[in-house]
Amino acid sequence: MKINDFILKEIKALSLNSTIKSAQKLCNDLPITHIPVVENNRLVGCLPESDIQTLENNDGTLREYTYLLDHFYTNENATLLDLISLFADNDSNLIPVLDKSLYYVGYYELSDILDAFANSPFLHYESDTLIIDKNKTDYSMSQVAQIVEASNGKLLGAYISSENINSVEVTLKIVSEEINEIIQTFRRYGYNVITQHEDDFYLEELKDRAAYLRKYLDM
Repeated sequence: MKINDFILKEIKALSLNSTIKSAQKLCNDLPITHIPVVENNRLVGCLPESDIQTLENNDGTLREYTYLLDHFYTNENATLLDLISLFADNDSNLIPVLDKSLYYVGYYELSDILDAFANSPFLHYESDTLIIDKNKTDYSMSQVAQIVEASNGKLLGAYISSENINSVEVTLKIVSEEINEIIQTFRRYGYNVITQHEDDFYLEELKDRAAYLRKYLDM
């Protein structure tokens, strides 16, 4: 299933002419942290539920409260990990989706994205994890992949887990029956192998972030 298959349209976006009362009713009926506000199919912003419930002028319109809008969205090319980060960064359980012309097309829900993440082969594939370190000027992702593949390994994923002015630390997810050979090869090429263990550090970090996001599912 493609990530775009999770785009929803069930919750109708509000407009600037929508009343505060209608926004409050929507939040009372649904466990959402934000409501998309759209004008002429263009996203104006996302109105936080926490602010909506503090407004007393029920007959007023959202046009009077545009200063409360948060501004975040994603596009149709977003990846699963992009979305997880976006949900966490904005403390939201709903992310608006815009097409390439920046027209509003729907939204992603946190619960759907977490389910897709939890069921992904990347999360469950048995593998080894290496954390390597090298000077920034000498680091090359193509060389990293070449070292792994030259020893009949498969590089399933990689990300920069730490960096400073001089060096970069990279976490690798690798499938190989010759992990020790790969470690020795990295060392021959001047990489410092910081750690190698059975528990996948990268996936544990992603799991922790997903667990943090799940608090919104209990609303």
